[in-house]
Amino acid sequence: MAYVAVLLGIALLIWSADKFVTGASAAARQFGMPALLIGMLVVGFGTSAPEIVVSLFAALDGNPGLALGNAYGSNIVNISLILGITALITPVAVTSKVLRKELPILTAVTALAGWQLTDGELSRSDALVLLIGFVLLAIWQIRNGLAEDVDDALADDMRIEITRKLVPLRVALTSLAIGFVVLVISSRMLVWGAVEIALALGLSDLVVGLTIVAIGTSLPELASSIVAARKGEHDLALGNVIGSNLFNTLLVVGIAGAISPTRIPDVMLGRDWLVMAGLTVAMTIFGIGLRRDRPQGRINRIEGGLFVACFVGYTTWLLLTIR
Repeated sequence: MAYVAVLLGIALLIWSADKFVTGASAAARQFGMPALLIGMLVVGFGTSAPEIVVSLFAALDGNPGLALGNAYGSNIVNISLILGITALITPVAVTSKVLRKELPILTAVTALAGWQLTDGELSRSDALVLLIGFVLLAIWQIRNGLAEDVDDALADDMRIEITRKLVPLRVALTSLAIGFVVLVISSRMLVWGAVEIALALGLSDLVVGLTIVAIGTSLPELASSIVAARKGEHDLALGNVIGSNLFNTLLVVGIAGAISPTRIPDVMLGRDWLVMAGLTVAMTIFGIGLRRDRPQGRINRIEGGLFVACFVGYTTWLLLTIR
């Protein structure tokens, strides 16, 4: 039953996340929200909705390790597997000014997360700092979304995508509501099944969060990023990953820590955070275009292959140190 709950929960999670993001984006556009703001804030929140709800239930059930593993594991999966596969299919060109600003912000947020792990505890004060950081990020996104909607590449990609999926307000709100309800139900199933599997196999909830749950909650980003890249909407594909990682690190971990403070295993700083930080720095370098031979940001197939290789290497490392 636990395995069935996990598989069915992941399947419903993918379906409901798509409904939720589509409904939220269409409704926001119907209410007159600029396309860039939708891409930065609404889609960022929507793509992280699975991680938010799963981690919320995990923390409420007294499994903060599952919540923390879900957040950081999803960040690793987003860059190494999702962005890697997307770049292998089609190289991702980065032209958005906003994304080039968000990449250093994500690097700084990742460094903050590492600093908080050094004392071996995720306390409520740590959670408060993360939540304040999220509020500041949201304010910055709102200001940029309102000011730079006209000439940013991410806004152009988002405007095309919204126009393609634009539906009447009633339909958008219905899709949003149905997506949210199914998202809650599927997240509850996934958390229950994951905890039962962890208990049966003698694994920690952190390991299950870093593997099964992290991959499951990141699958919506995989689908949306690949589709966006194949349509030539490269900035939107990268924006899905950056937005999700920002929300995961600040909001998801912040909520989990506020509900259920927890001790951090020593291995997490030197293994999981280290991999997440390394991938984030690499994505920032490739995305901004800091290399002299490449003035424009671009993640090519070679770099995509390196990201996927990192996912395989990290997963192998995790399995070898699984207990």
